[in-house]
Amino acid sequence: MAQTVDEKLLAKLEELSTRKAHLDAQMSDPDIATDHLRITALAKESAKLRYLTDPYRVLRTTLQSLKEARALIHDAAADADLRELAHEELPELEDEYEKQMDSLKDRVVSADDAAIPSLILEVRAGTGGDEAALFARDLYEMYLRFAQLRKFKIEVLDQSLGDMGGLKEIVLNVRGAGAWQAFGYEGGGHRVQRVPETEAQGRIHTSAATVAVYPEPEELNIDINWDTDVEEHVSRSSGPGGQKVNKTSSAILLVHTETGITVSMQDEKSQHKNRAKARRIMTTRLLDHHQKQQNAELDSARKTMIGSGDRSQRIRTYNFPQNRCTDHRIGLTLYSLDRIMLGQLDELVEALQTHDKEQRLQNL
Repeated sequence: MAQTVDEKLLAKLEELSTRKAHLDAQMSDPDIATDHLRITALAKESAKLRYLTDPYRVLRTTLQSLKEARALIHDAAADADLRELAHEELPELEDEYEKQMDSLKDRVVSADDAAIPSLILEVRAGTGGDEAALFARDLYEMYLRFAQLRKFKIEVLDQSLGDMGGLKEIVLNVRGAGAWQAFGYEGGGHRVQRVPETEAQGRIHTSAATVAVYPEPEELNIDINWDTDVEEHVSRSSGPGGQKVNKTSSAILLVHTETGITVSMQDEKSQHKNRAKARRIMTTRLLDHHQKQQNAELDSARKTMIGSGDRSQRIRTYNFPQNRCTDHRIGLTLYSLDRIMLGQLDELVEALQTHDKEQRLQNL
């Protein structure tokens, strides 16, 4: 007989509880206590598990009380007053158990995402020429407003301007508690249907932009030899149309020789600042590249719901004439595009989070 979601969850939490007890025992070992690197790693894993095991311990107590009350109710030989008391307590215990279980479900499916405090978000103009660049700018402004509403910190790492005030591309750092949970679903192809500013006949055009989102953990545990693993090219920064914006060679282009991943940075006038930013983005992209290779099977359930994050995959359509926004991954259509473009993405994000939660629980 197949296990229910609750049974799968309880089994998973029991495994994690056992693992935490094992970690705590290791940290109490005098031989391990003198190994600074190992004790630090054990302490970090133990602290991360505590986010789940502490509320699980409370749930286990509630579940035991619930079982005892039900057993007492069905025990014909039990004292009548005790059975009556159990009857009275049962609804309260069942309600408490459901609340604790729902809270734990949220924690289980969001634990890894909640642990990512910072991310790199890239928006690039796709097909559609100047109109695509204008749409990329609109997406950037939408994300900026959304981040401000959520009190996230935004840092522009790099940008390339179009000829009509649009953006060929822009690279952002978004930081704050819950940032990945808010922005982690945005990777993929975004399509716009509207009358472009450049259209004199009033015809509706379709253009596109692409978004990529990478987690930027506090510690980037990846080894890069910047002298041998990465080629660096230095040139003068240039503005729209190729116009030189300064007389010094400050623009940096990094190419990772093994993967072919490239990063171009010319946002700062200082070569040193551009190099530092470029290396930061390169490190994040390489970490994302390696993690995707290592975790392909583990991530399959999430990718089924939110897509692979591949920039060629269309995830959302913004139809301005109908004030309509459709997320194709979950089949959600909202007729509030005007509010969405003002950064009010909560309804979209919450729907994606809910669907993601259901999928992850089914795949425990």
